Amino acid sequence: MTWYALLVLAVAVERVAELVVARRNAARVFSRGGVEYGQGHYPAMVALHLGLLAACLLEPALADRPFLPALGWPMLALALLAQALRWWCITALGPYWNTRVIVVPGARLVAAGPYRFLSHPNYAAVVVEIAALPLVHSAWLTATVFTAANAALLTVRIRCENTALGQAVPA
Repeated sequence: MTWYALLVLAVAVERVAELVVARRNAARVFSRGGVEYGQGHYPAMVALHLGLLAACLLEPALADRPFLPALGWPMLALALLAQALRWWCITALGPYWNTRVIVVPGARLVAAGPYRFLSHPNYAAVVVEIAALPLVHSAWLTATVFTAANAALLTVRIRCENTALGQAVPA
C-alpha cells in the first residue's frame, strides 16, 4: 500500500498547488471588481476533499482492502486522466480559474479548451476522481460515500456557479 499512499499524497500536493493558483487568481480577479458567490458551501467542499484523501488512506488499511489489478489499474488511469482534465481546465480559464466562485461582472465567458465541449468540465474531472481514486485500492465504501456527498454538493455548487456566470457576457 506504500505506493498508493504516495499516490494519495501526490494528489494532496496537487491540491495545495491548486490553492496557490487559486489565491493568486482571486487577488487578480478581485482587483478587477470580481464578486464572490457561494461562500457558504465552500467550507463543505474543502471538508469533502480533505475527507476523501483521508478516507482513501484509512479504508484500505483498516478494512484490509487489497489491490485488485483488474480494478486498480483502470481506476488509476481514470484518476490520472481526471488530473489531466483538471489542469486543462485551469489552463483554459487562466486567471479566471479558482476553487471559489468569483466572477468579474461583464467579463466574457471562456469558451476555449474543454469549455468548448462541456459547461463544467472541471466538475466532470472531480466526479471521476472521487469515484476512481479510492477504487485504485478497492476502497469501495469511500468511493460510494464520497461520490454521493459530492453529487449533493455539486447540485448546490453548479446552481451557484450558473447564477454567478449569468453576470458574465457570453463568449
